[in-house]
Amino acid sequence: MKQTVGLFAHVDAGKTTFAEQLLYISSSIGQAGRVDHQNAFMDRHVIEKERGITVFADQALLCWKGKTYDLIDTPGHVDFSSEMERALSVMDYAVVLISAVEGVEAHTETVWELLSKRHIPTLFFINKVDREGADINKVLRGIQRQLTTRISDFSHPLTAGSFLETWTEEQLALLAEQDDEMMEKYIEGNYDLHKDTAYFRQRWIAKFQAGQLFPCLSGSALAGTGVEMFLNMLNAVTQSRPEQVHGASAMYNQYDQSYQIEADHEPATTAPFVGKVYKIRYDKQGVRYTYMKGLAGSLKVRDTISYHIGAESFHEKITKIVLVHGEEHRSVQSVEAGELFAVCGLTALPAGTIVGCECEQKNAVFEIEPALRARVIILSGEHSRMVWTYFCRLNDEDPALQASWYEKTGEIHIAVMGLIQLEVLIRVVLERFGVAIAFDHPEIIYKETIASSVFGYGHFEPLGHYAEVHLKLEPGEVGSGIVVKNDCHPDDLAVGYQNLVLQHVQEREHHGLLTGSALTDVVITLINGRAHVKHTSGGDFREATYRALRQGLEKVESILLEPYYHVKIKAELDRAGKIMQDISQAHGKFDPPDLTDTHVIITGIVPVSAWLDYGVKLASYTQGRATMSLKLAGYFPCHEQDEVIKRIAYRKDADPEYTSSSIFCAKGQGYSVPWEEAEELMHGL
Repeated sequence: MKQTVGLFAHVDAGKTTFAEQLLYISSSIGQAGRVDHQNAFMDRHVIEKERGITVFADQALLCWKGKTYDLIDTPGHVDFSSEMERALSVMDYAVVLISAVEGVEAHTETVWELLSKRHIPTLFFINKVDREGADINKVLRGIQRQLTTRISDFSHPLTAGSFLETWTEEQLALLAEQDDEMMEKYIEGNYDLHKDTAYFRQRWIAKFQAGQLFPCLSGSALAGTGVEMFLNMLNAVTQSRPEQVHGASAMYNQYDQSYQIEADHEPATTAPFVGKVYKIRYDKQGVRYTYMKGLAGSLKVRDTISYHIGAESFHEKITKIVLVHGEEHRSVQSVEAGELFAVCGLTALPAGTIVGCECEQKNAVFEIEPALRARVIILSGEHSRMVWTYFCRLNDEDPALQASWYEKTGEIHIAVMGLIQLEVLIRVVLERFGVAIAFDHPEIIYKETIASSVFGYGHFEPLGHYAEVHLKLEPGEVGSGIVVKNDCHPDDLAVGYQNLVLQHVQEREHHGLLTGSALTDVVITLINGRAHVKHTSGGDFREATYRALRQGLEKVESILLEPYYHVKIKAELDRAGKIMQDISQAHGKFDPPDLTDTHVIITGIVPVSAWLDYGVKLASYTQGRATMSLKLAGYFPCHEQDEVIKRIAYRKDADPEYTSSSIFCAKGQGYSVPWEEAEELMHGL
């Protein structure tokens, strides 16, 4: 059965070159390409060839010693992290590449956090060991300090096929730390280093599969050294994962936002299909391809997939199935669990969705989010409404764009990770749609939260309609987003109506009152509600829910949040004071510096708004001898709240999508009641 292996790394760690060598040595391709020669098999897009970086997560088939893998090369540049995260959702195994010179970098840490949360078995490969300044032991110490202490170095020379058959005392000691049975043997000395190799192997692989031990190898992808050793290790430790089964039922795991597939005893021919969507792409003719991983059962051409988007239900037939190997697309009639494939015929299914199981459909919650927003400037004369249709396609492919259309002004706005992404989007729109665009200078994406708990009440009762909703709003944990709870008794409001209220709370992001930015880090609990036997109809509870939410916000102190970078700078010692001063002046904070004989490493957090152009400044006064890496640290109280509120000048009473007033009915006519007076008239209080 096929297994999916993803390649992850900080940009310029040699990940794509490593992928080329894996495919070449395994005879999956006839020649290993090179990024600098613009002929890499996995980086086939013109933009990738020109820039020398991976922008799109592409895949290829890899066969080695009787096993077949779907190999996915993910972007390493931070601007394309959302593409990486979507691909990560279908990985059975991960490979993290680290440069032997640069060591663990910011994006490496981001990748590791995501892999750890999902408990994905991971192998490490220390690359570029032949470069000047390479230090394998230093990198190993960096992995142990910054990522995990549960790493075993298998870089020592071994003959083909001998992995996990020869052992060192250090490797066994690490295994014993994770395995109670092994620990007992280890303490008592009840083992033989040379005779018990099969037992050690079985215990070690079990811990690797559980995401508790991680092998590390090293070599040079460019020179092709160490790559075959890595393939042998991959062959030794990989096996069918629990979710790759034919008879299955699906359970949603609320903790890590994933589905776990449990095997049952149905024959493979009768098992229901379960699949996960991880990518959407449109071809040159505008045909929509939905990329999936089969988790259980099988799927055939002309099978029907049922799903829903909001309140709308879809029942669509699969018209085509293709297997992907680089640029090659081979049509097939059916696919099985474990395979990656793309289908035609699905018109609206978004990336991250689990389909085909009997449990409630859930969409993935992605952790990586952009901190910047930019307005599209149309240069070639097309009407903005037509350009909007193109951005709808791009938004399907990358939901993190959060593309929005403003009807009154005809403006298109998108969210982005950074300036490189904007440059790439300009090229993509020109090449795919023939439209020349530019972007305004990107602005910060702010968010809002609340300072304390409050109750919000909404009533909607124009003539012939009726709904009332009572919500409790409480501050949530930092980074938790919107958490929805239900504490409403069925005697007060029917369960069907309760579910409707909860759906309306979750169906969109909600505006705060300070700047109209998205509300976050709030726990919203349904407390009570009212319906009418005759007059409650579709949309009534949406109106009441939004009004209750808005009324609660009117009564509580709001806090403006802004994004912060986690910054890591390595520079010569004499620059330390200047860098720490810059962080302080930017309203940031830094940890005690890490000093060596010649260099300093400074880490801290800074507001994105105060740090956007710092890379140019740093390069200027260090003559390019300093390095800086950034990753989004999260949202924290804005350091210039009053100035931002004044600059944005949001008019809360003029927001067309929201009102805090309630609608009541008297003498056969509906009338509006301001939020501060509405509570006295509520029927459920």
